Amino acid sequence: MINTLKENVEIILPESGLEQKLKQAKEENRKLIIKLGFDPTAPDLHLGHAVVLKKLKQFQDLGHQIIIIVGSFTARIGDPTGKNKARKPLSAEEVQHNAETYINQLSKVIDVKKTKIVFNSDWLDSLNFSEVIQLMSKVTVAQLMHRNDFNKRFTENSPIAMHELVYPILQGFDSVKIECDIEMGGTDQLFNCTMGRQLQEAHQISPQIVMCMPLLKGLDGKEKMSKSLNNIIGLTDEPNEMFGKTMSIPDALIDEFIDLTTDFSNAEKQNLKLKISDGENPMNIKKIIAKNIISQYHNQESAELAEQFFINQFQNKNFQEKVFEPVSIESLFLNQSKISLIELCHQLKNNESKSFIRRLIESGGIQINNVKITDSNAEIELLKETKIKIGKRDFFELV
Repeated sequence: MINTLKENVEIILPESGLEQKLKQAKEENRKLIIKLGFDPTAPDLHLGHAVVLKKLKQFQDLGHQIIIIVGSFTARIGDPTGKNKARKPLSAEEVQHNAETYINQLSKVIDVKKTKIVFNSDWLDSLNFSEVIQLMSKVTVAQLMHRNDFNKRFTENSPIAMHELVYPILQGFDSVKIECDIEMGGTDQLFNCTMGRQLQEAHQISPQIVMCMPLLKGLDGKEKMSKSLNNIIGLTDEPNEMFGKTMSIPDALIDEFIDLTTDFSNAEKQNLKLKISDGENPMNIKKIIAKNIISQYHNQESAELAEQFFINQFQNKNFQEKVFEPVSIESLFLNQSKISLIELCHQLKNNESKSFIRRLIESGGIQINNVKITDSNAEIELLKETKIKIGKRDFFELV
């Protein structure tokens, strides 16, 4: 059991803390309280989030209590992003909408019915200013400067607002309020999680241990998976999209995806890695990974169909034999006879910005009837049977 709980974990603080907490829970005949906090700044979960959620699920399956803390107060402040600037605070309405969407998506991985979900505005809204000052007195400026992005910005004389310094203190106070045993997060949350330990000790509470999971790299193979970088595989992506995105990952990411995104046994994972080292075509391994991912978040049948769709769309080089999604001219474009290429593509892919589509056109990523169009100012006649290819994976036909 202990080996399973430690699998893929990058940091456990203190090192022997997990064994101690499990022993303590057994002696006291109680469940461990496992915390995951999130600020609902964006409502879309992706495979990077699932790395932590799967670890929570392991604890949940052993009977421990998962508590999800929605940062309904802290999201209205703005978490330091680690990118040399503060994150834009959200309105109460945005927080509520994103939180509801997020909680719904959690059910893709954990059992939400057995999960306790709380909002930190329940206790942070009620703190008076004297209590805030007392809380802040538990932490020194020197300790806050140990956070890498604070230190970097300070050294570079970049602005650090006071509310940003308060943020990790408030997140740590959440651990005090729920008397947390274990706080989970990615490695980028190490500082904030250790703040919880410090504040618990200051309040004479047995300090939580911290378990940090590695940060899954995104489709670019360089940066961590992030919606803002447009390099994610979303938990709610359609099967065909999941498959195509997985097939697009750099070969260097295959081992990481095997370890962090699949639910194969350790023996199966090692066998896949061995096949790669023995010269197996990486495309074949990516197909196995893609089908496994789709099986987790959809089902096995969808995985099989997505593989066949990919073979038809991308391994068959004949443009005319592609499977095009039909789009009604009348319902989408009303009575227009012509439309700008940018607007046409934006209507078909409304999750992409017009600036992104402009760059895609200029880089040769758009085809109309098998002809690349690189003029972003081009106008297109809206004729039936017009076939449009957007990027590598999206095919549409006007009907």
